[in-house]
Amino acid sequence: MQNNKSTPKKFEVEVELPKRVGIIYSDVQRDYFPTESQYITEKDAEQDARLIGEYLETLGIAVLLHPGNAELPEWLRINAPEIVINLVDSIKGTESLASAIPGVLELLDIPYTGADILGLSLDTNKFVIKKLLQQNGVPVPYYQLFNSPNDYLDPVIRFPLISKLNAIHGSVEITKDAVSENEKQLRKRIRYLIRTYKQPVLVEEFISGRELTVIVLQEKKKKVYQAEKVFTHSENKYVFLTFEDQWLSDINVALHYKEYEDPLLKEYVKKAFNVTKMAGYAKFDIRLDQSGRYFFIDTNCNPALGPKELDVAMSVILDLYGISFHEILKRLILNTVKNASRKKQLVIAKGIAAA
Repeated sequence: MQNNKSTPKKFEVEVELPKRVGIIYSDVQRDYFPTESQYITEKDAEQDARLIGEYLETLGIAVLLHPGNAELPEWLRINAPEIVINLVDSIKGTESLASAIPGVLELLDIPYTGADILGLSLDTNKFVIKKLLQQNGVPVPYYQLFNSPNDYLDPVIRFPLISKLNAIHGSVEITKDAVSENEKQLRKRIRYLIRTYKQPVLVEEFISGRELTVIVLQEKKKKVYQAEKVFTHSENKYVFLTFEDQWLSDINVALHYKEYEDPLLKEYVKKAFNVTKMAGYAKFDIRLDQSGRYFFIDTNCNPALGPKELDVAMSVILDLYGISFHEILKRLILNTVKNASRKKQLVIAKGIAAA
């Protein structure tokens, strides 16, 4: 007897820009954050969201804005945006809680840009990200997680070492003091970070050499855009983009970008994007040592989104490739709508096949 059941095929979905788009941004209050530095990285969240909304309105899209707080679920039910641009980096000052936003949107069946619950959860654990990259053949520096300043120092890793907060992005505490040349300096630095931020510290070898930033913009296929950071001045012994460069001065004075291309790096980036469960768009920072070896030093799902005038790396780099911020928004939104349409059609097809 012939079996008429068949496996659903992939669907090619033609979609248009939605009429109503919600933008959700971080609800920022100074007392949520342990330091002024961390507060600075998010204090303009609403202002930046409104600017993005102005760009969307020029595309003929009605924009609805709301902070990512306890009133969000009810607001979503009442206003029912067709899709949501998720800009939330933290909830009550805690980045790891930001994964709650995709959870709310999933429950309400509202499509959204960027990573899902798992992707955002992984993004706020740099140690786990390093493990995932390492075990999937993506090169990273030697590293160690410190839960206490007195933890055993693995003799495999060699000085100089750079210390990073394990669950906070935005270059918070990436200052000239972040690099240690000996164990005494290292333990002093770790002690300060753990005492101040109440979280583990990721320590890794500082890789001297060139630095690259790579943007992924996911459409039907993942598009990879590579750029090299050209540091225009630095009085520090170790050259890297500090918190001060990024947030307290004109970043264009510290560096500019130029196009870069390597098929090997492109494949590394695609693999990193997949194994860390990213979606929509992402940013990677990579060091290239004097021997020509790549080392992934930072990964960001849902990286800062904004036009070139805000000095957002994504827009500045894509501008090198002739891609405007209007185009970035259109691609992100259309990709989100297409994915949502495919999911719906796939559910329908599975139901028919199972009947």
